[in-house]
Amino acid sequence: MSSVDSPEFGHIPVLADEVLELLSPSGEVKRIIDGTLGLGGHSSLMLKKYSSAELLGIDRDGEALSGAQKVLAFASDRIRLVRGGFGSLADYAAEAGWAEVDMILLDVGVSSMQIDNPQRGFTFRQDGPLDMRMDKRSPGTASRLVNSAPYGELERIFREYGEVEKSRKLAAAIVEQREIRPLVSTADLAEICDKVMPKIPGKKTLPAPTLCFQALRIAVNDELGELERALKGAIPLLRKGGRIGIISFHSLEDRIVKNFFRLESTECLCPPGLPVCRCGHLPRLKLINKKPATASDKELEMNPRSAPAKLRVAERL
Repeated sequence: MSSVDSPEFGHIPVLADEVLELLSPSGEVKRIIDGTLGLGGHSSLMLKKYSSAELLGIDRDGEALSGAQKVLAFASDRIRLVRGGFGSLADYAAEAGWAEVDMILLDVGVSSMQIDNPQRGFTFRQDGPLDMRMDKRSPGTASRLVNSAPYGELERIFREYGEVEKSRKLAAAIVEQREIRPLVSTADLAEICDKVMPKIPGKKTLPAPTLCFQALRIAVNDELGELERALKGAIPLLRKGGRIGIISFHSLEDRIVKNFFRLESTECLCPPGLPVCRCGHLPRLKLINKKPATASDKELEMNPRSAPAKLRVAERL
C-alpha cells in the first residue's frame, strides 16, 4: 500500500476513484472483505458508498487495526476486524458465518505508516532495527533471516524477490559480514548494499538498498505465498456478479494476479491443436479491465508513491 490508508489521517488511499468505480458490482452490496485493511481508507470509502453493507477487515498489523477502528467508528455496527494474514480470508469469512460476499479488495504491499516508522525496519533511509515484520507477533525478523539463512537461500531471495543483478555477490558479502558481527540495523544492511552495488555517476538507477530491502520484506512476510492463498480462497466466496480487485506494487505480485485472472477467465486449458476439449475447464471469472488501472497524473502529483500501483478487477461468473 503506497499511502497511509485514511483520509482522516491526511492521506487518500491509492487508486481510490478506480476502486470505487471498477469494483462496484451490479445488484445490492451486502458484504465486503478488505483483506489489507491498513488504516481503513478504502474501507471507509466503500462503507460510505454502500451504507447498509457489512465489512470484514483483515490486517496483520495490530497498530493499523487500532487506527482503522477509529477511522471506521462511524460504521462500528457494520464492521468486524480481524488480526491475521489475508491469505486466510476464506477462514475468517467462515468464522463470521459468511458463505458469500459481494466485493473483495486486496491492496498488497507495505503501507506508508509502516515505511515511515524507522522502528519497523522497512526503510534504509532512516536507521532502525532490522525488523520488517508486518505482524510483530511473528518471530522471523529480517535480522534473523540475514544472520541465519544459508548463502543459497539469501541469494535466491535477492534474485527472485528483488531481481538483484549482483545477488550472489550480495549474499556472499552478508555471510562474510555476519561472521564478524551480526547485522542488527537497517544501516548495517544498507552499508553492505552500497558497497556491493555502488552508484554509478550519471546513471539513473534505484538506490542500491531498494531492491535488497524489498526482497527481504517479501521473504519475511511470505507476501507472494499470502497472495496466492488469498486468490484461491477468494473466488469460491464471491457470489455471482461479485467482484474482486487486487492492487499490486511489484511486478512479481502483478504477474501472479494477471496469470491467475487469465487462467480463471479461460474456457479451455488444453494444449493447442486438440480437436476437442478434454480438460473440461470452465471459467469462473470475467475480466473487468484487461489492462490494469494506474494512478492519474493528479494522483501522482498528490502521492508520488502511487506510481507503481496497478489495479486489476475481475467478476465472478
